[in-house]
Amino acid sequence: MAEHLSKIRRWLRPLSWLYGAAVHVRNKLFDRGILRSRSFGVPTICIGNLAVGGTGKTPHTEYLIRMLTQAGLHVAVLSRGYKRKSKGYILANDSHSAKQIGDEPYQMKSKYPHIRVAVDEDRAHGIRKLLQESQPKIDVILLDDAFQHRKVKAGLNILLTDYSRLWCDDTLLPAGNLREPTEGKNRAQIVIVTKCPPDIKPIDFNIIGKRLCLYPYQQLYFSGLRYGQLIPVFPMQADCNSTFALKGDEQVLLVTGIASPAPLLREVEARAASVQLLEFGDHHDFSRKDLQAIDREFRRMTGPHKLIITTEKDGARLKNHSALPEALKPHLYMLPVEIEILQNQQQLFNQNIINYVRTYSTNSQLPEGKDAHSA
Repeated sequence: MAEHLSKIRRWLRPLSWLYGAAVHVRNKLFDRGILRSRSFGVPTICIGNLAVGGTGKTPHTEYLIRMLTQAGLHVAVLSRGYKRKSKGYILANDSHSAKQIGDEPYQMKSKYPHIRVAVDEDRAHGIRKLLQESQPKIDVILLDDAFQHRKVKAGLNILLTDYSRLWCDDTLLPAGNLREPTEGKNRAQIVIVTKCPPDIKPIDFNIIGKRLCLYPYQQLYFSGLRYGQLIPVFPMQADCNSTFALKGDEQVLLVTGIASPAPLLREVEARAASVQLLEFGDHHDFSRKDLQAIDREFRRMTGPHKLIITTEKDGARLKNHSALPEALKPHLYMLPVEIEILQNQQQLFNQNIINYVRTYSTNSQLPEGKDAHSA
């Protein structure tokens, strides 16, 4: 299988060269001002990557939401709302579903209802609309997955790369997973190597730092995943005999629609007696047939303690699905994930972000005494 995939990638390399040439020309047009990038009178932080999916943009965006709000700042998030069934600008509220605004914006609005979350495929238009929201005034806008959206010039670019799939080990689409040539990394002020394993060694930090070939103006951080306790997708129907922490004797059906389920699978395998993975593609739109397959696999499982675990993104899609069997709802749980900055660099990272917001903000009333030392 691996050899067959390698052959396919070799055949696709000419297309990658053509794609790379087109992206290179586009970036040069923006760099030279022939194509215009627009800045706005509010601090804007872009969280993006060079590769297609799977680097952990959502948990890193949520980390920034928590850290900035704890610092007393009014935060807004703008996303394109990938795979949503709507168009144009939408300011999310409690009545919107994941299909209307996208699963990631829906997840963030559900978890942080006090912030403003908007979607717009035209980021510049979305920012203008957000800035019309004056109560309270927005202190900072987080641009989710907008690194290649160069019509907006973010004040601070945070670029993510997966520990197990660094950009220096990848190649351009369609032979690889990169959206643009690795020279695009030069636009970032902060680079984070994500999903680092718990047993990463100090020498690995140095080796990776050298391989990424960053410039002196770029700050490098490393982050790992930290999983929380189980949360029922349907709290009012949750099985009263189930606990929110796995005891180690459960049979688990793990349902994922994300790009990189391996870290989640390892985590659940460490907590449960047995795990069966039912894997779908990234941002998968579950069909009635898919739900029937989930129901069928769950019924086949034996034992007194069995449950279905999924991600928060997938939970957002499943929650409002009309075809989800009622019998599955009491057994359906989400396993939330957060990130942690490694090497005792969390306080430095947080302070750098807050200093950027305060330095470039036009709002002179930003709080000065609530610097976040944790998130």
